[in-house]
Amino acid sequence: MPALLRVERLSKRFGGLRAVQDVSFEVQEGEILALIGPNGAGKTTTFHLITGFHRADSGRVLFGDSDLVGLRPSAVCLKGVCRTFQVARPFGDMTVLENVMTGAFSRRPRRAAAASRAREVLGLVGLEGKIDVLARDLTTIDQRRLEVARALSTDPRLVLLDETMAGLNQAEADVAVALVRRLREEGLTVVIVEHVMRAIMAIADRIVVLDHGQKIAEGLPREVVDDPEVVRAYLGSSYRHAS
Repeated sequence: MPALLRVERLSKRFGGLRAVQDVSFEVQEGEILALIGPNGAGKTTTFHLITGFHRADSGRVLFGDSDLVGLRPSAVCLKGVCRTFQVARPFGDMTVLENVMTGAFSRRPRRAAAASRAREVLGLVGLEGKIDVLARDLTTIDQRRLEVARALSTDPRLVLLDETMAGLNQAEADVAVALVRRLREEGLTVVIVEHVMRAIMAIADRIVVLDHGQKIAEGLPREVVDDPEVVRAYLGSSYRHAS
């Protein structure tokens, strides 16, 4: 079965900095793939390259039969690929519903249709009771939920989640894990960048590890965390002993 997403020898430099070099991986439809590695490994840059916020120096990003390289972020979104960002930046003076409608308008130009889709998505992420709350008044976890809801309102097939659990306590991270699982139940494919390894081990089908812009490992979660190179570059020996 062909992969839904194929990243082939993707590379990007910023001046003398090699941010991503010859990175390749595939994502199967319905899969949850985790992209992990130390800070500065190239994870978010890879997301930028997939979604059109940066243009690759070389390589291809194939989503189905479409090469996404060179497309603007809005065009990538309309192809069915959406993403969240490390720092949630909602429109603070707009309500939760209005925030999500901004994404829904990408496919539903009529206000009533956009509002209907926004309400559906807010129910999915657990914010149906806060549709009239101003975004600036939300808690940290609810702002993360809102960020996911805005992405989902564009009707994607593939969702890229960039550190959705950063700054959350354990109980909040458990809620976020449940949300990611629900996304898969809804038929979505997920790629997640995350440092919370407890969460990654709970939800990821496979893991890709980056270090200094290069892929150093790929495989099932238990295989990857036992890889000596991954332990050296990212996890540390204390993680291996704790697990």
